[in-house]
Amino acid sequence: MSYRVLVINPGSTSTKFAVYEDENPILVKGIEHNADEISKFNNILDQYEMRKEQIQKVLHENNIDLKTMDTIVGRCGGLPPVKSGAYKINDAMIERLRTNPTLDHASNLGAVISYSLANEIGVNSYIYDPVCVDECIDIARPSGLKGMDRHCLTHALNTRAMAIKYAKMNNKEYKDLNLIVAHLGGGISLNVHEKGRMVDFVSDEDGPFSPSRAGRLPVTRVIDACYSGKYTHKEMKKKVRGEGGLYSYMNTFDAREVEEKIKNGDEYAKLIYDAMALQIAKSIGELATVVNGNVDAIIITGGIAYSKYMTESIKNRVKFIAHVEILPGENELEALAFGGLRVLKGEEEARIYKED
Repeated sequence: MSYRVLVINPGSTSTKFAVYEDENPILVKGIEHNADEISKFNNILDQYEMRKEQIQKVLHENNIDLKTMDTIVGRCGGLPPVKSGAYKINDAMIERLRTNPTLDHASNLGAVISYSLANEIGVNSYIYDPVCVDECIDIARPSGLKGMDRHCLTHALNTRAMAIKYAKMNNKEYKDLNLIVAHLGGGISLNVHEKGRMVDFVSDEDGPFSPSRAGRLPVTRVIDACYSGKYTHKEMKKKVRGEGGLYSYMNTFDAREVEEKIKNGDEYAKLIYDAMALQIAKSIGELATVVNGNVDAIIITGGIAYSKYMTESIKNRVKFIAHVEILPGENELEALAFGGLRVLKGEEEARIYKED
């Protein structure tokens, strides 16, 4: 029996979605939303009807009947900490996203749109591995300052999907492996999977710098900058999340531009890019200690994983720990689809979202 899955991944200025027939994509689309279109709405969830109608329009233009879907799976972010895997979307989840989201982000629309479309055709809808997945062991939570415990915030969807994919590629069970996964994108985060559970992480705030984020910084100097009178609260936040990392050094968010400068002999560009690679490698080593060095594989994924320069730089520093597998790309639509398929096939049971 074959299954058909619609997956929806809203971003701040785009809505990406796809239709999968089993594991094969039969339609992959991205709708761009310009500033004028977005500015008409007071808040993100007000965009729900507009984005939903545009998805329906594209499906119709491509002669795909919504009623042929067996399930709909959406991206989601703004929930309290949850376990990994699938959650059936219900009224309690939608109410939380509408009235008290923990993260005000466009990804929350994924659940709202999916729930509405699924209700129209009488099928179940799900979210899968939202960014709020938190399965950390207790010893990983203290930060060093009481009242500021660490809360897991990583690229859970893609990293876990690549961990599952690696296991399948090697005829092994995800739950039997210890894996470290590094997601290299506009933000960089890493996590360690111990026997099917993400037990610790390095977030884009306390790890390597990335194209747009500063990562781990000398905290006392940050405090001094905050109270220097030079920056507002908003400006400081933008310096570390939005204008940090490669951008602060090279005035570009595009790692490919930095690599091009290196090819043309720019020593400063090489220094900064190599420093980013070093920080990523150090974070991989850091996470290896969580499982006492018992690592079956290290997986490098995300958009920057297409860069052989970057992946080889990291690989040369961490290959002594374990085999390094390169699985480039964001892979978010595929991850959502494959998660939904596992639920439909009975390979995974969806959890039920409840408010504490």
